[in-house]
Amino acid sequence: MADTETTVMIVAAGRGTRAGGGIPKQFRALRGKAIVAHSLAAFEGHVADAVLVIHPDDVELAARACPGVRLIPGGATRAASVAAGLAAVETDRVLVHDAARPLVPAAVIARVMAALDDFDAAAPALAVTDALWRGDTRVTGLQDRRGLLRAQTPQGFRTAALRAAHAAYAGEAADDVEVARAAGIEVAVVQGDEINLKITRPEDFARAERLMGAQMDIRVGNGFDVHRFGPGDHVMLCGVAVPHDRGLQGHSDADVGLHTLADAIYGALAEGDIGRHFPPSDPQWKGAESGQFLRHAADLARARGFSIANLDCTLICERPKIGPHADAMRARVAELAGVEIGRVSVKATTTERLGFAGRGEGIACQATVALVTL
Repeated sequence: MADTETTVMIVAAGRGTRAGGGIPKQFRALRGKAIVAHSLAAFEGHVADAVLVIHPDDVELAARACPGVRLIPGGATRAASVAAGLAAVETDRVLVHDAARPLVPAAVIARVMAALDDFDAAAPALAVTDALWRGDTRVTGLQDRRGLLRAQTPQGFRTAALRAAHAAYAGEAADDVEVARAAGIEVAVVQGDEINLKITRPEDFARAERLMGAQMDIRVGNGFDVHRFGPGDHVMLCGVAVPHDRGLQGHSDADVGLHTLADAIYGALAEGDIGRHFPPSDPQWKGAESGQFLRHAADLARARGFSIANLDCTLICERPKIGPHADAMRARVAELAGVEIGRVSVKATTTERLGFAGRGEGIACQATVALVTL
């Protein structure tokens, strides 16, 4: 569940020229989506709000990459850009994240947010494990690595504390931990992750592609449900009221299509079935609209870090005819699941008059869904 007191600020006002490509690196594509869009998506389900701090010249690029996100013009330096973004933050806590870190794991975000329960500031880091030298084309000396850490983002802060720290800070800073420490704020260190790389040079794109492939988690779930006919003048199928000389019987509104799709998502997540989340023994679900069941399943998937790749549903009945209503059903399922309609399939088949469906005693449904996380 998203933390209603936390905003993520994505800092994307830099030029990123070392990465090449002709446009700022944060707007270059990585697996078909802008780097900054990946970075922003990583915080879905974790925070209540998001702001994107950009260079004034990049308004069109940012709006295309991250539609609907608040865009804040940055300043001449990183510190100035963060200060500008802070002026738009209304929550008690803020996570400041580099746009060029598109692979930040959910566990790192969660560790930073948990640390803010006890500290005014927290940031992820990794211990330096390589030997360190000083020099250029030749080694001129050695550097003790004990106690050295590699800083990462998101760096989390109590908003008021960071705002005051920036107001008192003069000059440029490598990150917001430097600004916070200059103001005397104690910064907690939490465990970072090697996968949370910052894309800086052209070769980093290939590395990010490899890491995205390595961490991809694909889940497939299927569902099956049956409801018998009873008295009524319509049936609810995939969220659409279809006129019929009978209705479907069930504890809720008996929408066999939505029940099956929700079960398929729960199955992909290894979260049991619809009865586990909405017990038929509970009177509050009597006659309930089934769209809330599919919404719950889709929200649970997103909270676990998954996106819905597609939903495929087959209704099994002799009557009513599904074809005339299939597009409306697809649109309603897409709305409930929070996906584009092109990811939803609703189709129908008969049993050649065999079995309970063939005898017109009820309607069955089977569904398959795919969930993907990056």
